[in-house]
Amino acid sequence: MIRKKIIVTVAKVIELVGVSTESFDDAIESALKTASKSIRNIHGLDVISMNCDIEDGKIVRYKVNLKAAFGYEE
Repeated sequence: MIRKKIIVTVAKVIELVGVSTESFDDAIESALKTASKSIRNIHGLDVISMNCDIEDGKIVRYKVNLKAAFGYEE
């Protein structure tokens, strides 16, 4: 497979939400893994916010709001 060199002069930014029952890191990785299935050339993530769902005094879900930047291929 021949790979084209990516020159990022313009980037598109989309918002993602990752969710995990394990950790914030896992929520970020999950969002990146899922987005990477349909979007190529993701070159940066910006974590906008992190929050949790609490039940009976315990964290049951970790959630992250992200912005993902990716470049266009020439």
